[in-house]
Amino acid sequence: MKKPKYPLEEIDQIKKKRFEEAEKSLKEKKEFLLKEQAKLNQYMKDLELIKQHKLDKIRQMMDEMEKGTTSDQIIVKERYLKVVVEEKLKKEHLKVLEQQKEVKSAQDDVDKARILLDQRRQDVEKLRLHREDWELEVRKELEAYDVKETDEIGTTIHTARKYKPGGK
Repeated sequence: MKKPKYPLEEIDQIKKKRFEEAEKSLKEKKEFLLKEQAKLNQYMKDLELIKQHKLDKIRQMMDEMEKGTTSDQIIVKERYLKVVVEEKLKKEHLKVLEQQKEVKSAQDDVDKARILLDQRRQDVEKLRLHREDWELEVRKELEAYDVKETDEIGTTIHTARKYKPGGK
């Protein structure tokens, strides 16, 4: 009797393929998360540069006021601060907030992909254990079949010798 084919072979292949796809998906989502985090870091650096620029301009304006300057120049600098710097600051702050949402979304995707990968790994492991149990059972059945066949052959030889004229 030859060894039978594992009945869940196709399911096993499907589960392994799904596991590999989940691994690939997790890797892609992690890479995307890293890119989004890098963008966020850049936006935060830009925001800090604008804040620093604003502080520098305020200090410059204060120094000029201490030295004595015309009110027209002070008004021009205040407008510059309000219009240009504040607008840049608001835009950059909005970019940072939006990017934080993107990073959070990417992190959620990574978490979901990790959970799915764990589920796929468990599925593959369950089938591997099932296959081991099945192979053990088949091996026992094959051994029992071989023992039975050997006994039948021995019985046949014994019977044939017993009834053979002249002895052996």
